[in-house]
Amino acid sequence: MFKLDCEEKMKNKLLSTIVLTTIIQAAPSFSGGIGEVKHIPGIFIGATTTDGETHSSYGLEYEYKFSERLGGGFLYEKTEDAHHGDGVEIKLAALYLHPWKGLKLGVGAGKEDIGGHHPHSEDLFRASISYDFHIGDFGIAPTLALDLVDDKTSTVLGIAIVRPF
Repeated sequence: MFKLDCEEKMKNKLLSTIVLTTIIQAAPSFSGGIGEVKHIPGIFIGATTTDGETHSSYGLEYEYKFSERLGGGFLYEKTEDAHHGDGVEIKLAALYLHPWKGLKLGVGAGKEDIGGHHPHSEDLFRASISYDFHIGDFGIAPTLALDLVDDKTSTVLGIAIVRPF
């Protein structure tokens, strides 16, 4: 069982590394303003706090901008030690509003998959706020999100590194 868990973690980390490398290598140079880009892929690194326990989180995200102010996308996030060490994976779709400069407000819905001896899924709703600071071809976005699952609220705090094109 331990060997299987280690192999699965290694596969997930390898897949994340391959996707990140592909995004950075394949994305054309970002030369215009944020209003001109359509695709905003990125990685997320942060921490999730639930019931007074905080664990590191990481993930991949993608946004497609329909217009200068409205976008839609999806994200995958993993918190390996959450839920008493069983691990949690989040997959959700979201809508984003860009009301002012680099400010981004988001709402989304998806699933929270809990691992361990009794794996199961639960519905998840997320509200988020972030602000993109652009440095060359990249953006750095401090992010705060609140996840609602059943009657519990989790706080997710971290930073997203994006490569718009």
